[in-house]
Amino acid sequence: MYDVIGVGLGPFNLGMAALIDETGGMDALFFDQKPEFAWHEGLLIEGTTLQVPFMADAVTMVNPASKYSFLNYLHHQKRLYHFYFLESFHIPRREYNHYLQWVSKQLSSCRFSKRVIDAAEHEVGYEVSVEDVLTGHVETYYAKHVVLGMGSAPNLPEWTAAGSRNLYHSSEFLQRRNEALGETVTVIGSGQSAAEVFLELLKEQVTEGYKLNWLTRTDGFFPMEYSKLGLEHFSPDYTDYFYRLPQSLKDEVVSKQDSLYKGISADTIADIYDLLYERTIAGQKPDVQLLAKTAVKDISEYGGGLLLDCYHWEEGESFKVETDTVIAATGYKTLWPKAFSSLAHSMKWDEAGRPVISRNYQVEMHEPRDEHRVFIQNGELHTHGVGAPDLGLGAYRNAVIINSIAGKTIFEIPEKNVFQHFGIHHLARKKQTV
Repeated sequence: MYDVIGVGLGPFNLGMAALIDETGGMDALFFDQKPEFAWHEGLLIEGTTLQVPFMADAVTMVNPASKYSFLNYLHHQKRLYHFYFLESFHIPRREYNHYLQWVSKQLSSCRFSKRVIDAAEHEVGYEVSVEDVLTGHVETYYAKHVVLGMGSAPNLPEWTAAGSRNLYHSSEFLQRRNEALGETVTVIGSGQSAAEVFLELLKEQVTEGYKLNWLTRTDGFFPMEYSKLGLEHFSPDYTDYFYRLPQSLKDEVVSKQDSLYKGISADTIADIYDLLYERTIAGQKPDVQLLAKTAVKDISEYGGGLLLDCYHWEEGESFKVETDTVIAATGYKTLWPKAFSSLAHSMKWDEAGRPVISRNYQVEMHEPRDEHRVFIQNGELHTHGVGAPDLGLGAYRNAVIINSIAGKTIFEIPEKNVFQHFGIHHLARKKQTV
Protein backbone atom coordinates (compact mmCIF):
# COMPACT_ATOMS: atom_id res chain seq x y z
CA MET A 1 0.00 0.00 0.00
CA TYR A 2 1.48 3.31 -1.14
CA ASP A 3 0.33 6.77 -0.20
CA VAL A 4 0.72 7.98 -3.79
CA ILE A 5 1.18 6.43 -7.19
CA GLY A 6 2.03 8.76 -10.05
CA VAL A 7 1.23 7.93 -13.66
CA GLY A 8 3.73 9.46 -16.08
CA LEU A 9 7.13 11.02 -15.43
CA GLY A 10 7.34 14.39 -17.09
CA PRO A 11 8.86 17.39 -15.29
CA PHE A 12 5.81 17.79 -13.04
CA ASN A 13 5.47 14.29 -11.60
CA LEU A 14 9.27 14.09 -11.41
CA GLY A 15 9.16 17.25 -9.30
CA MET A 16 6.56 15.66 -7.03
CA ALA A 17 8.75 12.58 -6.61
CA ALA A 18 11.68 14.81 -5.64
CA LEU A 19 9.67 16.84 -3.12
CA ILE A 20 8.15 13.71 -1.54
CA ASP A 21 11.59 12.09 -1.30
CA GLU A 22 12.74 14.83 1.09
CA THR A 23 9.44 15.11 2.95
CA GLY A 24 9.51 11.85 4.88
CA GLY A 25 6.56 9.82 6.07
CA MET A 26 5.06 9.33 2.62
CA ASP A 27 5.54 6.30 0.36
CA ALA A 28 5.27 6.92 -3.36
CA LEU A 29 5.91 5.29 -6.72
CA PHE A 30 5.96 6.90 -10.17
CA PHE A 31 5.77 4.95 -13.43
CA ASP A 32 6.61 5.82 -17.02
CA GLN A 33 6.81 3.64 -20.12
CA LYS A 34 9.91 5.42 -21.48
CA PRO A 35 13.25 3.67 -20.83
CA GLU A 36 14.61 6.81 -19.15
CA PHE A 37 13.61 10.39 -18.52
CA ALA A 38 13.41 12.43 -21.73
CA TRP A 39 11.90 15.85 -22.25
CA HIS A 40 11.07 17.05 -25.81
CA GLU A 41 14.19 15.33 -27.09
CA GLY A 42 13.34 16.18 -30.70
CA LEU A 43 13.66 19.91 -29.96
CA LEU A 44 16.80 20.02 -27.82
CA ILE A 45 18.47 22.19 -30.44
CA GLU A 46 21.87 23.58 -29.55
CA GLY A 47 21.54 27.24 -28.60
CA THR A 48 17.90 27.06 -27.52
CA THR A 49 16.98 28.00 -23.97
CA LEU A 50 14.12 27.63 -21.56
CA GLN A 51 11.57 30.42 -21.74
CA VAL A 52 11.38 30.54 -17.94
CA PRO A 53 14.14 31.25 -15.38
CA PHE A 54 16.26 28.38 -14.06
CA MET A 55 14.38 28.57 -10.72
CA ALA A 56 11.54 26.80 -12.53
CA ASP A 57 13.30 23.54 -11.75
CA ALA A 58 11.75 20.55 -10.01
CA VAL A 59 11.78 21.97 -6.48
CA THR A 60 13.20 25.47 -5.94
CA MET A 61 10.00 27.55 -5.91
CA VAL A 62 8.74 25.73 -2.81
CA ASN A 63 11.95 24.26 -1.38
CA PRO A 64 15.05 26.21 -2.45
CA ALA A 65 17.15 24.26 0.08
CA SER A 66 16.43 20.96 -1.70
CA LYS A 67 19.31 18.76 -2.79
CA TYR A 68 17.43 18.34 -6.08
CA SER A 69 17.71 22.01 -7.07
CA PHE A 70 19.30 23.12 -10.33
CA LEU A 71 22.04 24.95 -8.42
CA ASN A 72 22.96 21.77 -6.55
CA TYR A 73 23.02 19.97 -9.90
CA LEU A 74 25.51 22.56 -11.15
CA HIS A 75 27.58 22.04 -8.02
CA HIS A 76 27.76 18.30 -8.69
CA GLN A 77 28.58 18.96 -12.36
CA LYS A 78 31.37 21.34 -11.24
CA ARG A 79 29.79 24.10 -13.31
CA LEU A 80 28.80 26.67 -10.68
CA TYR A 81 31.43 29.20 -11.71
CA HIS A 82 30.69 28.61 -15.39
CA PHE A 83 27.03 29.38 -14.69
CA TYR A 84 27.95 32.34 -12.49
CA PHE A 85 29.88 33.96 -15.34
CA LEU A 86 27.17 33.06 -17.86
CA GLU A 87 24.97 35.66 -16.13
CA SER A 88 21.75 34.29 -17.58
CA PHE A 89 18.45 33.33 -15.99
CA HIS A 90 17.50 31.30 -19.07
CA ILE A 91 19.50 28.10 -19.26
CA PRO A 92 20.11 25.88 -22.31
CA ARG A 93 17.22 23.54 -22.93
CA ARG A 94 19.65 20.63 -23.31
CA GLU A 95 21.03 21.34 -19.85
CA TYR A 96 17.56 21.47 -18.32
CA ASN A 97 16.85 18.03 -19.77
CA HIS A 98 20.14 16.68 -18.40
CA TYR A 99 19.35 18.21 -14.99
CA LEU A 100 16.00 16.40 -14.88
CA GLN A 101 17.70 13.16 -15.89
CA TRP A 102 20.15 13.70 -13.01
CA VAL A 103 17.22 14.09 -10.61
CA SER A 104 15.41 11.01 -11.93
CA LYS A 105 18.46 8.78 -11.49
CA GLN A 106 18.63 9.62 -7.78
CA LEU A 107 15.01 8.73 -7.02
CA SER A 108 14.22 5.09 -6.24
CA SER A 109 10.51 5.95 -6.48
CA CYS A 110 10.83 6.56 -10.23
CA ARG A 111 10.35 3.42 -12.33
CA PHE A 112 10.95 3.55 -16.07
CA SER A 113 9.99 1.03 -18.77
CA LYS A 114 6.80 0.53 -16.76
CA ARG A 115 3.44 1.10 -18.46
CA VAL A 116 0.33 1.66 -16.34
CA ILE A 117 -2.37 -0.37 -18.09
CA ASP A 118 -5.20 0.10 -15.60
CA ALA A 119 -6.10 2.10 -12.53
CA ALA A 120 -9.38 1.21 -10.86
CA GLU A 121 -11.20 2.06 -7.67
CA HIS A 122 -10.62 -0.34 -4.80
CA GLU A 123 -11.84 -0.49 -1.22
CA VAL A 124 -8.38 0.47 0.04
CA GLY A 125 -7.98 3.24 -2.53
CA TYR A 126 -6.88 2.42 -6.07
CA GLU A 127 -5.62 -0.72 -7.73
CA VAL A 128 -2.94 0.03 -10.30
CA SER A 129 -1.82 -2.55 -12.84
CA VAL A 130 1.64 -2.01 -14.30
CA GLU A 131 3.23 -3.81 -17.23
CA ASP A 132 6.98 -4.14 -17.68
CA VAL A 133 7.62 -2.86 -21.21
CA LEU A 134 10.60 -5.18 -21.70
CA THR A 135 9.20 -8.45 -20.33
CA GLY A 136 5.42 -8.01 -20.51
CA HIS A 137 5.14 -9.03 -16.86
CA VAL A 138 2.23 -7.35 -15.02
CA GLU A 139 2.28 -6.39 -11.35
CA THR A 140 -0.45 -4.88 -9.19
CA TYR A 141 0.06 -2.04 -6.74
CA TYR A 142 -2.31 -0.34 -4.32
CA ALA A 143 -2.37 3.34 -3.42
CA LYS A 144 -4.46 5.68 -1.32
CA HIS A 145 -4.14 8.40 -3.95
CA VAL A 146 -3.22 8.62 -7.62
CA VAL A 147 -1.59 11.57 -9.37
CA LEU A 148 -2.04 11.72 -13.11
CA GLY A 149 0.64 13.49 -15.11
CA MET A 150 -1.16 14.36 -18.32
CA GLY A 151 0.81 13.40 -21.38
CA SER A 152 0.69 15.07 -24.76
CA ALA A 153 1.10 13.97 -28.35
CA PRO A 154 2.07 15.92 -31.47
CA ASN A 155 -1.02 17.53 -32.99
CA LEU A 156 -0.76 17.02 -36.76
CA PRO A 157 -3.86 18.19 -38.69
CA GLU A 158 -5.72 15.60 -40.75
CA TRP A 159 -4.20 16.74 -44.02
CA THR A 160 -4.49 14.39 -47.00
CA ALA A 161 -0.72 13.79 -47.00
CA ALA A 162 -0.51 13.21 -43.23
CA GLY A 163 1.13 9.82 -43.76
CA SER A 164 3.78 11.12 -46.15
CA ARG A 165 7.43 10.61 -45.27
CA ASN A 166 8.09 14.22 -46.30
CA LEU A 167 5.61 15.67 -43.81
CA TYR A 168 6.40 15.46 -40.11
CA HIS A 169 5.88 17.24 -36.80
CA SER A 170 8.51 19.55 -35.34
CA SER A 171 8.86 17.18 -32.35
CA GLU A 172 10.83 14.87 -34.68
CA PHE A 173 13.16 17.59 -35.95
CA LEU A 174 16.44 16.50 -34.40
CA GLN A 175 15.87 12.84 -35.22
CA ARG A 176 15.23 13.66 -38.88
CA ARG A 177 17.29 16.75 -39.57
CA ASN A 178 19.96 14.82 -41.47
CA GLU A 179 17.48 13.46 -44.00
CA ALA A 180 17.41 14.94 -47.50
CA LEU A 181 15.05 17.92 -47.48
CA GLY A 182 14.78 18.55 -51.21
CA GLU A 183 14.81 21.85 -53.08
CA THR A 184 12.11 23.57 -51.01
CA VAL A 185 11.39 23.30 -47.28
CA THR A 186 8.31 24.76 -45.59
CA VAL A 187 7.81 25.38 -41.87
CA ILE A 188 4.25 25.80 -40.60
CA GLY A 189 3.42 27.40 -37.24
CA SER A 190 3.77 30.60 -35.25
CA GLY A 191 5.19 29.52 -31.90
CA GLN A 192 8.64 29.07 -30.41
CA SER A 193 9.16 25.61 -31.91
CA ALA A 194 8.41 26.87 -35.43
CA ALA A 195 10.81 29.78 -34.96
CA GLU A 196 13.61 27.56 -33.65
CA VAL A 197 13.24 25.06 -36.50
CA PHE A 198 13.13 27.90 -39.05
CA LEU A 199 16.27 29.48 -37.57
CA GLU A 200 18.18 26.18 -37.72
CA LEU A 201 17.14 25.67 -41.33
CA LEU A 202 18.06 29.27 -42.15
CA LYS A 203 21.55 28.77 -40.71
CA GLU A 204 22.08 25.77 -42.98
CA GLN A 205 20.41 27.20 -46.08
CA VAL A 206 23.57 28.50 -47.75
CA THR A 207 25.27 25.11 -47.42
CA GLU A 208 22.24 22.99 -48.33
CA GLY A 209 20.87 25.28 -51.05
CA TYR A 210 17.14 24.86 -50.49
CA LYS A 211 14.36 27.43 -50.72
CA LEU A 212 12.79 28.15 -47.34
CA ASN A 213 9.18 29.09 -46.50
CA TRP A 214 7.62 29.95 -43.15
CA LEU A 215 3.82 30.10 -43.05
CA THR A 216 1.57 30.95 -40.11
CA ARG A 217 -2.14 31.61 -39.79
CA THR A 218 -1.64 34.19 -37.01
CA ASP A 219 -1.50 37.95 -37.59
CA GLY A 220 2.27 37.95 -37.65
CA PHE A 221 5.50 36.61 -36.21
CA PHE A 222 4.96 38.20 -32.84
CA PRO A 223 6.85 37.85 -29.55
CA MET A 224 5.45 36.22 -26.47
CA GLU A 225 4.37 38.58 -23.69
CA TYR A 226 7.40 38.95 -21.47
CA SER A 227 6.88 42.13 -19.47
CA LYS A 228 7.40 41.74 -15.75
CA LEU A 229 3.79 42.52 -14.86
CA GLY A 230 2.58 40.33 -17.69
CA LEU A 231 4.55 37.42 -16.26
CA GLU A 232 2.58 37.74 -13.02
CA HIS A 233 -0.20 35.82 -14.76
CA PHE A 234 1.93 32.73 -14.09
CA SER A 235 1.47 32.92 -10.35
CA PRO A 236 -0.65 31.27 -7.64
CA ASP A 237 -2.44 34.62 -7.27
CA TYR A 238 -3.69 34.62 -10.85
CA THR A 239 -4.60 30.94 -10.54
CA ASP A 240 -6.78 31.82 -7.52
CA TYR A 241 -8.45 34.64 -9.44
CA PHE A 242 -9.02 32.59 -12.58
CA TYR A 243 -10.41 29.61 -10.70
CA ARG A 244 -13.21 31.75 -9.21
CA LEU A 245 -14.50 32.79 -12.63
CA PRO A 246 -17.54 31.06 -14.20
CA GLN A 247 -16.51 28.32 -16.64
CA SER A 248 -18.02 30.10 -19.64
CA LEU A 249 -15.94 33.19 -18.85
CA LYS A 250 -12.81 31.07 -18.28
CA ASP A 251 -13.09 29.63 -21.77
CA GLU A 252 -13.48 33.11 -23.24
CA VAL A 253 -10.50 34.50 -21.31
CA VAL A 254 -8.14 31.64 -22.24
CA SER A 255 -9.01 32.00 -25.92
CA LYS A 256 -7.67 35.57 -25.81
CA GLN A 257 -4.41 34.85 -23.96
CA ASP A 258 -2.29 33.31 -26.71
CA SER A 259 0.34 36.04 -26.38
CA LEU A 260 1.04 34.90 -22.82
CA TYR A 261 2.24 31.45 -23.77
CA LYS A 262 2.13 30.82 -27.52
CA GLY A 263 4.37 33.48 -29.03
CA ILE A 264 8.07 33.56 -29.94
CA SER A 265 10.84 34.78 -27.69
CA ALA A 266 12.11 38.23 -28.62
CA ASP A 267 15.67 36.86 -28.72
CA THR A 268 14.78 34.21 -31.31
CA ILE A 269 13.00 36.79 -33.46
CA ALA A 270 16.08 39.02 -33.22
CA ASP A 271 18.39 36.16 -34.20
CA ILE A 272 16.27 35.40 -37.26
CA TYR A 273 16.13 39.05 -38.29
CA ASP A 274 19.85 39.57 -37.77
CA LEU A 275 20.71 36.56 -39.93
CA LEU A 276 18.32 37.69 -42.67
CA TYR A 277 19.91 41.13 -42.53
CA GLU A 278 23.39 39.60 -42.84
CA ARG A 279 22.26 37.55 -45.83
CA THR A 280 21.08 40.67 -47.73
CA ILE A 281 24.40 42.55 -47.65
CA ALA A 282 25.63 43.74 -51.06
CA GLY A 283 22.32 43.15 -52.74
CA GLN A 284 22.05 39.46 -51.96
CA LYS A 285 18.53 38.07 -51.95
CA PRO A 286 18.09 34.94 -49.83
CA ASP A 287 15.45 32.56 -51.17
CA VAL A 288 13.25 32.93 -48.11
CA GLN A 289 9.52 33.61 -47.80
CA LEU A 290 7.80 34.54 -44.53
CA LEU A 291 4.03 34.76 -44.83
CA ALA A 292 1.56 35.35 -41.99
CA LYS A 293 -2.27 35.34 -41.99
CA THR A 294 -2.11 32.14 -44.01
CA ALA A 295 -4.12 29.05 -43.16
CA VAL A 296 -2.94 25.75 -44.61
CA LYS A 297 -6.25 24.09 -45.49
CA ASP A 298 -4.77 20.86 -46.83
CA ILE A 299 -1.53 19.22 -47.92
CA SER A 300 -1.49 16.57 -50.62
CA GLU A 301 1.22 14.60 -52.38
CA TYR A 302 2.12 16.08 -55.73
CA GLY A 303 4.81 15.12 -58.27
CA GLY A 304 7.11 13.50 -55.75
CA GLY A 305 6.69 16.39 -53.35
CA LEU A 306 3.85 18.13 -51.52
CA LEU A 307 1.23 20.69 -52.52
CA LEU A 308 -0.12 23.09 -49.91
CA ASP A 309 -3.66 24.42 -50.32
CA CYS A 310 -3.42 27.80 -48.60
CA TYR A 311 -5.82 30.64 -47.79
CA HIS A 312 -4.80 34.19 -46.90
CA TRP A 313 -7.70 34.98 -44.62
CA GLU A 314 -7.25 38.76 -44.52
CA GLU A 315 -7.17 39.22 -48.31
CA GLY A 316 -9.64 36.37 -48.82
CA GLU A 317 -7.47 34.72 -51.49
CA SER A 318 -6.62 31.04 -51.98
CA PHE A 319 -3.27 29.97 -53.43
CA LYS A 320 -0.96 26.94 -53.77
CA VAL A 321 2.58 26.34 -52.51
CA GLU A 322 4.76 23.55 -53.88
CA THR A 323 7.39 22.13 -51.54
CA ASP A 324 9.46 19.01 -51.02
CA THR A 325 9.34 18.87 -47.23
CA VAL A 326 6.96 20.23 -44.59
CA ILE A 327 7.86 20.54 -40.90
CA ALA A 328 4.67 21.28 -38.97
CA ALA A 329 5.06 23.04 -35.62
CA THR A 330 1.35 22.68 -34.99
CA GLY A 331 1.39 22.14 -31.24
CA TYR A 332 0.35 19.27 -29.02
CA LYS A 333 -2.88 17.70 -27.84
CA THR A 334 -3.55 16.43 -24.34
CA LEU A 335 -3.96 12.69 -24.00
CA TRP A 336 -6.26 11.15 -21.42
CA PRO A 337 -4.58 7.82 -20.58
CA LYS A 338 -6.43 4.65 -21.47
CA ALA A 339 -5.40 3.40 -18.03
CA PHE A 340 -8.00 5.71 -16.50
CA SER A 341 -10.94 4.53 -18.59
CA SER A 342 -12.04 2.43 -15.60
CA LEU A 343 -12.39 5.58 -13.54
CA ALA A 344 -14.08 7.69 -16.21
CA HIS A 345 -17.63 6.75 -15.22
CA SER A 346 -16.99 7.84 -11.63
CA MET A 347 -15.62 11.24 -12.61
CA LYS A 348 -17.48 14.48 -13.21
CA TRP A 349 -17.16 15.95 -16.71
CA ASP A 350 -18.18 19.39 -17.91
CA GLU A 351 -20.32 20.11 -20.97
CA ALA A 352 -17.22 20.18 -23.18
CA GLY A 353 -16.14 16.71 -22.05
CA ARG A 354 -13.37 17.92 -19.75
CA PRO A 355 -12.78 16.69 -16.18
CA VAL A 356 -14.11 18.88 -13.39
CA ILE A 357 -11.16 19.78 -11.18
CA SER A 358 -11.16 21.35 -7.72
CA ARG A 359 -8.91 24.20 -6.64
CA ASN A 360 -6.40 21.77 -5.08
CA TYR A 361 -6.08 19.92 -8.43
CA GLN A 362 -8.32 17.04 -7.36
CA VAL A 363 -10.50 15.39 -10.00
CA GLU A 364 -14.08 15.57 -8.73
CA MET A 365 -16.11 12.37 -8.50
CA HIS A 366 -19.87 11.79 -8.50
CA GLU A 367 -19.43 10.11 -5.12
CA PRO A 368 -16.70 11.99 -3.22
CA ARG A 369 -13.85 9.85 -1.86
CA ASP A 370 -12.19 12.23 0.55
CA GLU A 371 -9.69 9.64 1.77
CA HIS A 372 -8.85 8.36 -1.72
CA ARG A 373 -8.42 10.95 -4.42
CA VAL A 374 -7.20 11.39 -7.98
CA PHE A 375 -5.14 14.50 -8.74
CA ILE A 376 -4.15 15.94 -12.09
CA GLN A 377 -0.97 17.57 -13.41
CA ASN A 378 -1.06 19.78 -16.52
CA GLY A 379 -4.62 18.92 -17.47
CA GLU A 380 -6.38 21.86 -15.86
CA LEU A 381 -5.91 24.72 -18.32
CA HIS A 382 -9.69 25.04 -18.58
CA THR A 383 -10.14 25.37 -14.81
CA HIS A 384 -6.91 26.92 -13.51
CA GLY A 385 -5.74 29.04 -16.42
CA VAL A 386 -2.64 29.60 -18.54
CA GLY A 387 -0.26 28.62 -15.74
CA ALA A 388 -1.24 24.94 -15.99
CA PRO A 389 1.57 23.94 -18.41
CA ASP A 390 4.07 26.49 -17.09
CA LEU A 391 7.21 25.01 -15.52
CA GLY A 392 7.38 27.87 -13.02
CA LEU A 393 4.16 26.75 -11.33
CA GLY A 394 5.00 23.04 -11.26
CA ALA A 395 6.57 23.02 -7.80
CA TYR A 396 3.72 25.13 -6.43
CA ARG A 397 1.07 22.75 -7.77
CA ASN A 398 2.99 19.81 -6.32
CA ALA A 399 3.12 21.53 -2.94
CA VAL A 400 -0.66 22.03 -3.00
CA ILE A 401 -1.24 18.37 -3.88
CA ILE A 402 1.23 17.07 -1.29
CA ASN A 403 -0.34 19.25 1.42
CA SER A 404 -3.77 17.92 0.44
CA ILE A 405 -2.64 14.30 0.60
CA ALA A 406 -0.86 14.81 3.93
CA GLY A 407 -3.81 16.68 5.41
CA LYS A 408 -1.44 19.26 6.84
CA THR A 409 0.98 21.97 5.75
CA ILE A 410 4.17 20.34 4.54
CA PHE A 411 5.09 23.27 2.33
CA GLU A 412 4.32 26.88 3.22
CA ILE A 413 2.60 28.71 0.37
CA PRO A 414 2.58 32.53 0.60
CA GLU A 415 -0.80 34.17 0.10
CA LYS A 416 0.56 37.14 -1.85
CA ASN A 417 3.18 36.55 -4.55
CA VAL A 418 2.70 39.43 -7.02
CA PHE A 419 2.35 43.19 -6.90
CA GLN A 420 -0.92 43.54 -8.79
CA HIS A 421 -4.46 42.43 -8.02
CA PHE A 422 -6.34 40.51 -10.69
CA GLY A 423 -9.81 41.18 -9.32
CA ILE A 424 -11.65 42.95 -6.53
CA HIS A 425 -12.10 39.92 -4.27
CA HIS A 426 -9.47 41.34 -1.89
CA LEU A 427 -11.57 44.48 -1.37
CA ALA A 428 -14.42 42.41 0.05
CA ARG A 429 -12.02 40.76 2.50
CA LYS A 430 -10.69 44.15 3.63
CA LYS A 431 -14.23 45.43 4.20
CA GLN A 432 -15.07 42.41 6.35
CA THR A 433 -11.92 42.97 8.40
CA VAL A 434 -12.85 46.58 9.06
